[in-house]
Amino acid sequence: MDTEDKLLGPNYYAIALQTSLDTVNGCNSREDASLVINKTLGRLAKEIQSCKRFVGPDTRLVVLPEYFLTAYPMGESITGWADKACLDMDGPEYDALGRIAQDNDIYLSGNAYEKDPNFEGLYFQTSFIIDPSGDIILRYRRLNSMFAPTPHDVWDKYLDIYGMDGVFPVAKTDIGNLACIASEEILYPEIARSLALRGAEIFLHSSGEVACTNDSPKNIARRARALENMAYVISSNCAAIRGHDMPENSTGGRSAIIDFQGQVIQESGWGDTMTANASIDLNALRRHRQRPAMNNYLARQRLELFAGTYAQTGSHPANSLLDKNGDHIIPDRSHFMDMMKRAVEKI
Repeated sequence: MDTEDKLLGPNYYAIALQTSLDTVNGCNSREDASLVINKTLGRLAKEIQSCKRFVGPDTRLVVLPEYFLTAYPMGESITGWADKACLDMDGPEYDALGRIAQDNDIYLSGNAYEKDPNFEGLYFQTSFIIDPSGDIILRYRRLNSMFAPTPHDVWDKYLDIYGMDGVFPVAKTDIGNLACIASEEILYPEIARSLALRGAEIFLHSSGEVACTNDSPKNIARRARALENMAYVISSNCAAIRGHDMPENSTGGRSAIIDFQGQVIQESGWGDTMTANASIDLNALRRHRQRPAMNNYLARQRLELFAGTYAQTGSHPANSLLDKNGDHIIPDRSHFMDMMKRAVEKI
């Protein structure tokens, strides 16, 4: 390795861990849900240690599926789900995940429903990154959601607390500039582009999706996001969701690692597996971005052309969950469908 390569960055292995989820929907209390969550954490500690041993000691990054500790709400109220299933920002679940990262000397990324003391009674779907010392170095709150609160719903208050760097966070680490994209948000090119313009090189995509043998919308989108932003996408889907009335394999499969030219390096089939693992070549990515060439899409994009259109045609108003005094309110789930209907009428 020459001097230039040392400056550009290392090569290492990453794993999109396709693991099964156990739901907490049938639990009647936080205590019951915690038993399910703690069992999952214990299983993951063993799985991740075994996966690193198999893939190799240069494994530095593991990405877990969407809502891997609880699955998703099915009819629960906002407050009911917050009380039963959502993590505290300084809760013991993050301590346990931090120990997994420490014990395996890895960066660990995942996605969970999380409470925020600044917004009591609400929750956000949060993607996170934990570094090898066990510290949380990034929290990204999902911005587009069908039936859950988002930072945009409490926009003015959220910006006052976290600023735009908290809305589109990028963690600059020794394995590259990392950012999270939550599940369905891979379908929205503005999310990935905003993160890429802030320096993101590797998108960590915790997903929960129906991954059939045809190309699903997310399969198409994650290749497009990698290509147009000249970034790796590490996409982890679940293997199964156990405890729902649906067949447990209705959602799962085809976790993948995609390179900065939109090519699938490795993709899993179905079931619990770590077969979506591959070498991340940070040197090649950075050289690709530094070339003044036809396929340098970031450098060629003329962003100011589109600012006016975006500013004038927004279909979802900000602050839908703030009252006239700037305090947040707790909605019924019907609020989100009403907002969707209004957006459809507007566009």
